[in-house]
Amino acid sequence: MAHPAAPLPAAAPEESRAYPMAPLIRFTLLALYLALVLPLPLLAPPGLRLALLWAVPLGLVLVLAITSERVELDDRGLRVGHPPWCSWWLRRGWSLPWESIAALTPVLTSQGGRVFYVRTRAEGPGPAPAWLLPQRVAGFDDFLARFSAHTGIDTSAVGRISPPWTYRLLALLCGLLLLGEALVALVGGGLVGAAGLS
Repeated sequence: MAHPAAPLPAAAPEESRAYPMAPLIRFTLLALYLALVLPLPLLAPPGLRLALLWAVPLGLVLVLAITSERVELDDRGLRVGHPPWCSWWLRRGWSLPWESIAALTPVLTSQGGRVFYVRTRAEGPGPAPAWLLPQRVAGFDDFLARFSAHTGIDTSAVGRISPPWTYRLLALLCGLLLLGEALVALVGGGLVGAAGLS
C-alpha cells in the first residue's frame, strides 16, 4: 500500500543581508575631508578660529553619517538607508518590494562612467519612478547576484561607478596630504616653542 508523499518543507526565509559602503571608498572620503579641513583653524583669522574648531568635528560627524549608508536585502525586497543613530535626521532612505522592480536603466555620467536606475512598474499615466542603484557597497558582486536572483534582471553589465584604482590613488594622495600637514604642525610647533624660549 502506497503511502502519500510527505509535503516538501517550506523554504526558509532568507536572512537580511546588509551591504555597507566599501571600506576603501569610505576611508578615502573621510581622509579627503580631514586633509582639506584640518588646517583651516590654524590658517583662519583669530576671530574665526573658535568657530572652525567647532565646525570641523561637526562636519566629520556629517561625513561619517553620509558614508554610513547601507543596503539591506531579504525575501521581501531591497532597502537603502542609514543606521538608527543618523537615520532620524538624514531621512534619505528608500525601499522597494521585489515584485515592483521591472528593470535597470543605465545612464552615462559627465565623467564617462555609468550609473543604473532601478525602474518600477508604472501604475499611472506618468513615467515609472526610479531610484539610483547603490554601486559603492562592499561585497558588490554578491549584492548584484542576489539582486538578479530575486528580480530575474541580468546584472552582468553593471559595474562600479569608478574603478578601485581611482580610490586607491586618491587615498594615497590624502594620506600624503595628512602626513605633510602633521609634519608642518610638528615643525611649526617646534619653531614656535624655540622662539618662545629664545
